[in-house]
Amino acid sequence: MSHYKSNLRDIEFNLFEVLGADDYLGSGPFAAVDGDQARMLLREMERFTRESIWAESFVASDRIPLELSAEGDITIPDELDQALKAFYEAGWHLMPLPEHLGGYGAPPTIRWAGTELLAGGNATASLWPIGALMGNIIDRIGTEGQKTRFGRPMIERHWGGTMVLTEPDAGSDVGAGTTRATFVEAAGDDDLGDVYHLEGIKRFITSADAQTHENTVHLVLARPEGAGPGTKGLSLFIVPKRHVDADGVVGERNGVRVSNLEKKMGIKGSATCELSLGQDGAPCVGYLAGDVHDGIKQMFLVIEYARMMVGTKAMSTLSTGYLNALEYAKIRVQGADLTQAADKTAPKVEIINHPDVRRLLMMQKAHAEGMRALVMYAGWIQDQAVVHGEDAEEHGRWIAREDVLLPLVKGYCSEKAYELLGQSLQVFGGSGYTQDYPVEQYIRDAKIDTLYEGTTAIQALDLLFRKIVRDQGATLNWFAEQIREYVKAGGEHDTFAAERAALGTALDAAQQHLGTLLTHAMASMDETKRTEIYKAGLHSTAFLESLSEVVIGWLLLRHAEVAQDRLDADAPNDPLSSNDRDFYTGKVASARYFAAHVLPKIGLRAELAAIEDGDVMDLPAGAF
Repeated sequence: MSHYKSNLRDIEFNLFEVLGADDYLGSGPFAAVDGDQARMLLREMERFTRESIWAESFVASDRIPLELSAEGDITIPDELDQALKAFYEAGWHLMPLPEHLGGYGAPPTIRWAGTELLAGGNATASLWPIGALMGNIIDRIGTEGQKTRFGRPMIERHWGGTMVLTEPDAGSDVGAGTTRATFVEAAGDDDLGDVYHLEGIKRFITSADAQTHENTVHLVLARPEGAGPGTKGLSLFIVPKRHVDADGVVGERNGVRVSNLEKKMGIKGSATCELSLGQDGAPCVGYLAGDVHDGIKQMFLVIEYARMMVGTKAMSTLSTGYLNALEYAKIRVQGADLTQAADKTAPKVEIINHPDVRRLLMMQKAHAEGMRALVMYAGWIQDQAVVHGEDAEEHGRWIAREDVLLPLVKGYCSEKAYELLGQSLQVFGGSGYTQDYPVEQYIRDAKIDTLYEGTTAIQALDLLFRKIVRDQGATLNWFAEQIREYVKAGGEHDTFAAERAALGTALDAAQQHLGTLLTHAMASMDETKRTEIYKAGLHSTAFLESLSEVVIGWLLLRHAEVAQDRLDADAPNDPLSSNDRDFYTGKVASARYFAAHVLPKIGLRAELAAIEDGDVMDLPAGAF
């Protein structure tokens, strides 16, 4: 039996019953995929991720070590290799790609729903087949020669791909990178771009090699000689593992080699590599991407995708962790009902009947569904950006809204998934700590999500100082207005009056929290008050958490209204199935629980930010 417990019912509820994807699928830029086709794709992918070698390779990917040869070739477990080949053979790498690259032309919402299924079935495996994404990026930013020589074969021939930023002394501070790019010659008739030789060491590079891929193409940030400091001095280079000739023949090795494999806590089947460029005598040839020095802007096309992917992966792992715990709680018999605890002859009951187990399950359920709602809503925002692609001004507004949501998806989902997976394990008791159940691996595989593609603290600072301050809060105010209108929309006999009130109070508190942080930031502009910025830094992550919970609370209540309408329409002549009745009842319960048990925390965070004295920053390091 598969470890993976999917929730396709909730995915479809988000897409079609709440977000109304049927209204625009099958038309305009999404003409290639209508609602029925989208449902079919997701149902087939759900079956693939749950029933095939994809989920079956979950354990082997964790238990069988990767092997690194002296030449820098990586061998992954046979089961994982088979899973990746099955993925490619089924054509799933084509789903998110545009039609002109042989893709399905599916919208972002469907892409992220598919990402949830793939990551839930095997998080490690889902990190490997990103070559098609990189090929799509090269198709967007590359020269015609680069598209032909590298971009399209990455898709058509299932090549691997990587994003190469991090260095041993330049992790989160990407602008501190020292990998050097030396100009060799200008672009020739092949239109492959200016040629450079790269020298340096890169670290924590994901999926840099496997026997599954005939070739791997690295997108590498490096600093050309004479370029300035910081991120603005970085350029992006296309660096193939093996050279490719004009006829597409893969030939000799380039001077880039996997020189070490990290031994990790989780995602062990994902090759996290040290990459040596130009260190072994042979030059590492790189081609200037797009033949323009615009590296960090180009790389952000990959980074933003990766951040959304990480948040989706985290959410998906919590969802399957919760559903595994729920299944266990329904069959594990332990102890008498609390009302009969003093009666030693009382019958034992399934642990789902114990109050604290229900508390653990409900907290997981509300967050798993809430974070799925956040991911799907962010995908819907991306859909709207595509729909309005011909109107530059309106398109820009939707992109700005996406920008605000990305740190919430990445930062909040990764933090809460890791935290709440501990509650999933708690439901299993000691059994969950063993490898008899998948939850201990879920926890190990999920922790990385708070770290890579920008730690949670970086997401919080990005949210505050880039996404909010940059447009003076205009985009954030748009979200606040949507939520405020929802709070005021309840009628005289509103079923959710108490929850609307709680949401309104939470929104006010989050805005107060933001005001406090901005006050500290503004004060720090005074040369004599530079340290005021510390007070903002001490509470920026808490603000990210609060803003995420306001948005999730709003989305869950929207879900609850739709669900309640379905329940109210249940009639003898058109009855709901028992499964649907339970599903909709559960949606209402999730929203009420989140409003009652999560939203009140936002006020406390705002109060703590308001009374912050910054004393912790004055402590000598030795005092810690």
